[in-house]
Amino acid sequence: MAKKSKHSANPLDKRRPVESREMYKRFLIVCEGEKTEPNYFLRYRELLRRLCEVEVVGTGYNTVSLVNEAMRLAGERKLDPDKDDEIWCVFDRDSFTKQEFNGAIELASNNKLFVAYSNQAFELWYLLHFNYEDTAYSRQTYQKRLSKLLGKKYEKNSTMMFFDLLEKQEDAIRNAYRLHDSHTAHLPPADKDPSTTVHLLVESLNRNRKPR
Repeated sequence: MAKKSKHSANPLDKRRPVESREMYKRFLIVCEGEKTEPNYFLRYRELLRRLCEVEVVGTGYNTVSLVNEAMRLAGERKLDPDKDDEIWCVFDRDSFTKQEFNGAIELASNNKLFVAYSNQAFELWYLLHFNYEDTAYSRQTYQKRLSKLLGKKYEKNSTMMFFDLLEKQEDAIRNAYRLHDSHTAHLPPADKDPSTTVHLLVESLNRNRKPR
């Protein structure tokens, strides 16, 4: 597992270790995309079966509307962040305004939700499995680069990306922390381009996996 920089502010660092938990941990992962992100995180539902509950929902909503939907779903399912449940919002910057993007992240934080954002696109997380990337690209460029690195055409809605990239996941986490630390700390998320916090969600899920 990648060593955390002293500058990283992972809100999960102070959580109790998996072995000491007596409660059945629950994750609710609410995604902007209806296929790409859900197809990736659904693999954790399979890996963590009988260890904790992982529900992944693809909504088609974005930014503030996505956070509001996550809060609604959490209430409907009686999830409680104060009892170690984790509610995550997964969305991209895309073409949304800085106000919309930053506002959604602030709204989530104020309501004890976590955000796995990507600025600009979720595919940045995939690219970080291969190389450290600190140049902002268009979504189309991300897809072209991934096709070259994968040695096959990148399929946006592929159900196999998790397993295609799994052996490189520790590299991706390390590169994501390095990218995070390359930006001035006080900058709002919308101004950190490129950047991602998807690795924080991945790390939290990994804490619930049995040792190999």
